[in-house]
Amino acid sequence: MMINKKALLSILLILGVAGILMFTFLGTHPLLDPDEPVYAETAREMLQFQDFISPRIYGDFWYDKPPMYYWLVAAAFKIFGFSEFSARFPSAFLAVSGAILVYLAGRKLFNERAGLLAALVLATSLEYFYLGNAAVTDMTLTFFLTAALLAFLHQKYYLLYGFTALAVVTKGPVALFFCGVIVSLYLLVTGSLNKIKIMNVVRGSVLFALIALPWYVVMYSLHGMVFIDTFVGFHNVTRFLQPEHASGAVWYYYIPVLILGFFPWSSLLVQAFFTAIKEKGEYRNPCVFLMIWASVIFLFFSLSQTKLVSYILPMYPPLALLTGYYFDKVWTEQRYKALQCASGIFGIVAALLSAGLLYAGTAVTTELMVSVKVLSVILAVLAAFVLVQSFRRNFRAVFTIQVLGVMIFFAVLMMQALPIITPGLSVKPFVNEFQQHYDGQAPVYVEKFYRPGFMYYSGIPGTELSRENLAAVADSKSGRAYLVMKKKNYDKLPTAMQSKFRLFIMQEDKVLLMYENK
Repeated sequence: MMINKKALLSILLILGVAGILMFTFLGTHPLLDPDEPVYAETAREMLQFQDFISPRIYGDFWYDKPPMYYWLVAAAFKIFGFSEFSARFPSAFLAVSGAILVYLAGRKLFNERAGLLAALVLATSLEYFYLGNAAVTDMTLTFFLTAALLAFLHQKYYLLYGFTALAVVTKGPVALFFCGVIVSLYLLVTGSLNKIKIMNVVRGSVLFALIALPWYVVMYSLHGMVFIDTFVGFHNVTRFLQPEHASGAVWYYYIPVLILGFFPWSSLLVQAFFTAIKEKGEYRNPCVFLMIWASVIFLFFSLSQTKLVSYILPMYPPLALLTGYYFDKVWTEQRYKALQCASGIFGIVAALLSAGLLYAGTAVTTELMVSVKVLSVILAVLAAFVLVQSFRRNFRAVFTIQVLGVMIFFAVLMMQALPIITPGLSVKPFVNEFQQHYDGQAPVYVEKFYRPGFMYYSGIPGTELSRENLAAVADSKSGRAYLVMKKKNYDKLPTAMQSKFRLFIMQEDKVLLMYENK
């Protein structure tokens, strides 16, 4: 693909916007419990044990995820040192790379402006920004899936197989399922099943196997059926069939998640989909593929009994491309009513988000209210500017204001609001206080939720705190022990049980207890 001066300027603009959003805040706050410390600690132990095949945590083998993200974080640790910045660097780098990938694809599938709009939509959507700043696997999976599926659309079939394999080494068999189902449905819907003949299936399958299978084969040879039962049986099959968190197992879970996560562009989603459905011209097939892509991801995770906010991130690239296509289309056709309608919906979504922020600020802490009010004012001003410019029929201004407005919103969120609530989201401040009281020898018991972060920041694996060992410590006749647990769980203990422990620290939702038999 030729890169002309205009394309180069677009790439520089995307790098500027996405780079600022993804890299500015990487090291400004501690790893958030419980997920980020899991990946950082596992990567750290890869380096510690010099074992890059079998992931470990607390020194024990860990079959939760394939190793790709651990490898990337371990590499970042080697280059930049052990830090929050390093742990999040792979996600940020791949988030920026994903935005560039979407631009290049949109430019080829639609046109230059649609590609640029799509990339900026992706980079500035709330969930993409959040996960681009998080030390978790979702952005890595999303990048490889995006690269694989766009490679198919551009008829680069060996890249399809290669990137699908990398996605499988990132998250597991679900990546192969997504690519297979999305491509198959597209070929079926468009009556293009004969394309299978030119897709180099045999050679591509060999390439896929050479990249994806070695780690799985080696893990099975080293650990046997315990690896298969835990990784495939529990972390893939069981978690799909049974909810890990029962409160989230509702069929509509991802509807509000998508509306909020794709903010500020969720105001365009319905119009973009309907316009894509009605597309009859040269853009029909790309639109069909993008709609199938987004729909398969959404429906799969809606059917899954285990639901997490981050799971639907792989549908954001196709949604961004559809949004870029739609906004470019109404801009080209000067459809002012569509612009004004979208701006009105944006105002409603912004108002709902403001109401949610104000409620959260009241429920969490009064100290947070100042930041929440600032954020609400930003949203109100942003919505007003967007609405005014829509009635002035200024497409460029409406889009630009939303990009700049959400960048300011994210900056205030990260610099003002997040530091206030960090003690309730990360165990790091608690560990700093713990180390002032710890004698360096006594056993430490830590609740499961805090244990990864506690290990990462203290270097002490501790023992997972359960009802059984809590009772055993309380009934012990000798020695000393420290216990880290949630304040709400401590409050539920009988008074007689509480009286057996000395309360050292109470910080946000965490308490440090000490037992000592005198």
